[in-house]
Parts: sequence; C-alpha cells; structure tokens
Amino acid sequence: MSDGFDDAETHRARLTYPFAEGPAIGAAVDVAPGVKWMRLPLGGSLAFINVWAIRDGDGWAVVDTGMRTHDTAAAWRQIFAEVFHGQPVTRVFVTHMHPDHVGLAGWIARKHACRLWMTRLEYMTCRVLAADTGREAPEDGLRFYRGAGWDQAALDHYHSRFGGFGKMLYPLPDSFRRLSDGDEITIGEHVWRVVIGNGHSPEHACLYCPSLNLMISGDQVLPRISSNVSVFPTEPDADPLRDWLTSLALIKTKIPDDVLVAPAHNDPFYGLHARIDHLIDGHERGLAQVEKRLSEPKRAVDVFGALFKRVITSDHYHMATGEAVAHLNCLMQRGKIARDTDAEGVQWYRAA
Repeated sequence: MSDGFDDAETHRARLTYPFAEGPAIGAAVDVAPGVKWMRLPLGGSLAFINVWAIRDGDGWAVVDTGMRTHDTAAAWRQIFAEVFHGQPVTRVFVTHMHPDHVGLAGWIARKHACRLWMTRLEYMTCRVLAADTGREAPEDGLRFYRGAGWDQAALDHYHSRFGGFGKMLYPLPDSFRRLSDGDEITIGEHVWRVVIGNGHSPEHACLYCPSLNLMISGDQVLPRISSNVSVFPTEPDADPLRDWLTSLALIKTKIPDDVLVAPAHNDPFYGLHARIDHLIDGHERGLAQVEKRLSEPKRAVDVFGALFKRVITSDHYHMATGEAVAHLNCLMQRGKIARDTDAEGVQWYRAA
C-alpha cells in the first residue's frame, strides 16, 4: 500500500464512518442483515485485514481469508466456534491473489470441503507465483531492478528473499469456480454482483449487493490509503496505472454513491464517489510530480520522493520501485517522457 497520496482533512470530512468500533480479533460486527465484519491479524503498519461472512443458507460464505500464520489460523478457529457456532463455511470467495487475502483460502476450503471462488487471472497468477517458492532469483528480475537503479546491496536482498510468496499461503485447491465481471451470484437471500477492477492486481473482484446497498471492495477502494499499483519484472512494460485509473472511473458508473463500502483495510465507510475522485486526483498529482522531476534524466529510484513522504527501507524497496515504474510507464504511454538505457543496463527517464 502507498501513503504517497494521504488524504487532506477536507477529503476526510467527505467520508462517513458509521461504526464507532471495529470487531476484536476473532469476533464480529454486523454491518448489514446476514453480513458480518471480522478482523484478522497482519502485523506491520496495517496491523489487520478485514474479512467478511455472508449468511448462506445453514452456513456462511466467507470473503477473503488473511495470511497464512498461526495467529490467523487461531483467529479463524475462534470465529468458527464463537461467531459461526459450528455452522459450516459454504464457499470461500477471494477478491484477489495477494497473500493477506488468499493466504488461508486453501486451508478453509479443505477444512470445510467447499469450493474456492476467484477470478481466473487471480487464481492462475497465484498458482504461478507460488510455484516460484524455492527457486533462485531469475536473471530477468535482477535485470529489471538493476535497470531501476538498485545498488548491489539491494539486489542481494532481492536475491535472498526471492521465492517467498508461496510460504505466505496454504496451497490452493486444484480447482475453483470462476468469477467474471457482471456475474450475479445468489448468496443466501440476496443477489451479489461481481465488479472487476485492474491495476492493483490482475483481475480483482468486488462484490456488490444492490438489495443491501453494500459493496465488499477488497483493496480496489480503500478509505485512508491508496493501494499499491506496481510494475513487476514479469511484465516490465506494463501500464497498470492506466488500468487502475480506468477501473476506478468505471466503478463510479456501476456503483451508486450511497453504497456502504466494506474495504479490506480501515473501516467501512460512505462516500464512494468522493473517494474514487480523490484516488484518481492523487495519482494524477503523482504523475505530474514525477514528470516535473525529469527536466534532467533520472532513474526509477530517483523519483521516490515525488511519490512517497516516508523514507523507503529495504523491506519496501521493491514495492516503491514497482509503483515508481508504474508512474513512469504511464507517462511514457501518454507521450510525456522517454527512456534511455545506458551501457550498464540502467534506465534513465527524461522529458520527451
């Protein structure tokens, strides 16, 4: 997640948070008839992730599962006993393939003998990344980060940590039920519509229930932070920021402004359209700030200051680099800047 576009107080005043307190770990708060809000521990700056349960006949469909840790599994066991009261999980929905969302999906699906529901690109991408576990860092990855301006210490850190994705999730089931944009799915007494977003992840699924006026937004729309939008070594010329901005604009046309948004991080809120406008404006400001710094050639690592207010440490260097390259690639696609590669393979960006 990025804090590069922190909300101004005037923007915060346009969002409304209807719940005075969130649930304790392993407990639940009702946010709508038959819909429960739960929190699972994450650690780090985000501390927790929100997950959701939807009454589904004699059991519960869950949306997102947290990361694979002992603390998260313990929280789920408490939820199974004290929130679900032993009633089964009927289906596992996953908004996208990041480990804090999909980490225990395979464990819950196997434990309750139920189906995993995901979009195809999220499922397949997750399987591919998990298959990298234990592999050596590929030359394509080293070339990408060397080109972004990483020094040898940063490259060594990447090399030592490569292949850790699969360790953060329980193995996925070998089959799944595909979610597609516009699907209408009956869960219990209500129909939920699938709304797909792109940019933060390949094919992110939000779930919107018109009759409850509720949208489970995952990471697609968050109230207080901006989701990370990154370019990765597997597709170095991608333009995910264009996908992200386009997705946000489309969601604004598909979902009414008065919906209650149930996000993966922070608290449920009202003010969807204002938040979308602010996210789009924030990234446009970021693009303008990056472009302004390129009166003289710069590497991706040289534009961190245009996007982030904090010092980027080694643990977040890859995310910051991915987001910097996403802004640079977007500016190139718009014809605003150009890129040159020197004899060492380092890429330098300049005003077109």
